[in-house]
Amino acid sequence: MRLLPLLGGLLPLLGLVSAAPSCNHECNRACWTSRFNVNTDYENEWPITAVTRKFDFEITELDEWVGPDGHIKKGAMLINGGYPGPLIKADWGDRIEVTVTNRLKTNGTSMHWHGFHQLNSNDQDGVAGVTECPIVPGASRVYSFLATQHGTSWYHSHISSQYANGIVGPIQINGPSSYPYDTDLGVFPISDWYYDSAEHIVDRMMDPKDPFLKGVPGSPPPSNNILFNGMNIAPNGTEGEYARLKFTKNKRHRLRLVNTSADNTFVVSIVGHNMTVIETDFVPVEPYPVRQLYLTVGQRYDVVIKADQEVDSYWLNATLSSTPLCGVSLNPYPAAIISYEGADDSRLPTNPGRPAIEQFCEDEVSAKPLTSRTAPKAEFTDTKVDTLSVTLDVKEVNKGISKVLWSVDGSAIDVQWDKPTMEYVVEGNFTFPRQANIIKLPETVKWSFWVIQNNSPSPHPMHLHGHDFLILGRSRFTGTPLVDPGQPIFFDPAVDGPHLKFDNPTRRDTTVVPPFGWLVIAFEAGRNPGSWVFHCHIPWHMSQGLSVQFLERVDRINGVMPNLMPDLQKKCDAWREYADKDPEFRMRKVDSGI
Repeated sequence: MRLLPLLGGLLPLLGLVSAAPSCNHECNRACWTSRFNVNTDYENEWPITAVTRKFDFEITELDEWVGPDGHIKKGAMLINGGYPGPLIKADWGDRIEVTVTNRLKTNGTSMHWHGFHQLNSNDQDGVAGVTECPIVPGASRVYSFLATQHGTSWYHSHISSQYANGIVGPIQINGPSSYPYDTDLGVFPISDWYYDSAEHIVDRMMDPKDPFLKGVPGSPPPSNNILFNGMNIAPNGTEGEYARLKFTKNKRHRLRLVNTSADNTFVVSIVGHNMTVIETDFVPVEPYPVRQLYLTVGQRYDVVIKADQEVDSYWLNATLSSTPLCGVSLNPYPAAIISYEGADDSRLPTNPGRPAIEQFCEDEVSAKPLTSRTAPKAEFTDTKVDTLSVTLDVKEVNKGISKVLWSVDGSAIDVQWDKPTMEYVVEGNFTFPRQANIIKLPETVKWSFWVIQNNSPSPHPMHLHGHDFLILGRSRFTGTPLVDPGQPIFFDPAVDGPHLKFDNPTRRDTTVVPPFGWLVIAFEAGRNPGSWVFHCHIPWHMSQGLSVQFLERVDRINGVMPNLMPDLQKKCDAWREYADKDPEFRMRKVDSGI
């Protein structure tokens, strides 16, 4: 099975199909089939079921839409007419095939499958201006990829700030678990919700003369509400309804938590109940108990909860931080309801629970992955440390026009929708625009180490495509960086290097870089050909430029994706023809485009 990374797409044709019956049940969730279990190194081997799960998405747009809480949202963009979009549910080793049809009025779109490594299938990653040209209005695109990982995730459009208008949905990949449970409650996304359009929000955030917070260029607005699985009452309590989950007394329930927000982050807790963490992002971990969990934008936690309390109803709270840098909402106490079978559903819970412990945007880094990875310390200490420096700048972009931008090493990313990175690559043209923010990884290096130096008071949820990264270390979090910013804490290899953890640290695809601080990560380079973006997952900050691209194993790209050139040519020709119909069209991309 070690041939799978190279031949994964060919194995069904070769007859090397693993379709054994599942041995997964309530008493033994660690087993999946006779060959695969929770300890399987999923980056190197996985089942091939020969099953294809097909889905059809139609993206539509409404100038005004009555949302789940009864209030009108401007500029809503929906999948199959609803929010969130349909659940993608599959088994580990299935192929997922999604036909995305763009029915937007004038906008292009794309679809990204968050957290999926897309091993040898970078062309399915769905990032406009990087892996593809946008899907033109009236056209369709079929995405097809293997579920080589298992667990919980989500999908969203990856073009400008578009997903904040509603183009998001949950993903559940059934597989083994490190802890037993009786019932799988499914994916439970938690998200901020804005009545204004994402485009208008970004316009104001990029305008240094019209910030949402007077005197603070680039400041975001508060969300109007927090939705749980697409539901909640309005903050004034007059419309909408609470999202509800059902527990069975003395049973263990698996709950798949996802933060699909644009900006808000949460501490999740359940009154009277502890949670056992079994998975962080797509990484199975040794089970550990918690009373609360902080979820930044893009993160996922799979947890198991024992229904060991009295038959009643209980609040599931998503507590916002006291610092506005972790996101602000006009709903001060967002919550959903968990009711035991036999409880009176007509009554709201009465016990608000203990206040959540303030975490100041600090996410969990103590989880221990079941499949161990060790970054070679010698390679880190023997080479020059690569640093990505993040700054907030006001820059003149045209004569007399300035914008608020997030820059990495002095450059805010600005991709070309009509000429994506991968089109340059397949043409053999490696003269990229400076603002593409491309970092070509050396083909001889197995491990890539990076220090992200944050020179701003804003924490950033950093997400890497195509890989999980090892979190080797980070600086401390401060609770009041706006009130008492002090000086940025810079990474010092001599002082901080000895405290980094190289042997099986927490591994995931999204984590927070502290305000005025640093984060050190490592990932295995050279195993996944393509261009993989590494960006802040706040769409406002993406639009303002906070991203780079890691260009990996250029020499293998055409070999592992033989249809890349004709597919790109066809889709990009369609986009260029659409854009050329209006000579002013190209000027309408007012942000980074990513």
